[in-house]
Amino acid sequence: MFLHKHPYKPFIKKNTERLIVGTLPPPRFTTGDLQEKDVDFCYGSHHNSLWLYIDAIYNLNLRYDNSKEAISQRKEFLITHKIGVCDIVESAERKKIDASDLGMSAIKLRNIIGFLQDFPSIKNLLFIGGNSKNGPEYFFRKHLREYNLKLELVAKDTPKIHQFILPSGSAKQPERLIKTVSLTSSSGAANISIGSNPLYKQLKAKNPDFNTFDFRVLQYREFL
Repeated sequence: MFLHKHPYKPFIKKNTERLIVGTLPPPRFTTGDLQEKDVDFCYGSHHNSLWLYIDAIYNLNLRYDNSKEAISQRKEFLITHKIGVCDIVESAERKKIDASDLGMSAIKLRNIIGFLQDFPSIKNLLFIGGNSKNGPEYFFRKHLREYNLKLELVAKDTPKIHQFILPSGSAKQPERLIKTVSLTSSSGAANISIGSNPLYKQLKAKNPDFNTFDFRVLQYREFL
């Protein structure tokens, strides 16, 4: 049994307003066996990199390698745009060493509610993936139940938007409204679901060159 531990601590600053929430990076990031184009940072896999879409939106000309500069570029972007990263899974066990969310067992979650209370500037959670089993929204709903909280639907079209009232963390911090956005997963496995999306079909019919990469860029641009 492989113990898949998250290799990175949450990346959150005092003025962070939006928090990206996923599950776990591929196991090679835990073992340190990075590939040539991997970046040793959150979402650094060159096979499934959120940074490819962010790069396309902002024209950042990012490096994709194991260099310290590649890490610094990403941290600088996050700080500048008041975005943080806090994946919800701290660790999980796997029989098969791969990056499948469904392959996780004995899962330990991070206390996202605690982080929200510690960082009062956070207004939005951006789930990288929908509410499929063992996805970030799926786990967050489970996490909310520990606090007798639940998500309220705001917009049902993709990407779905929910909200909830975060209880006060202390006498100095009043309760506040937190909105969540379920962005389409950056994983290639999500291409099948994108292909059946009505908006994607409509845009593809208008422009045969429009693809799943373009669809994510279009969606992510609004929230990132």
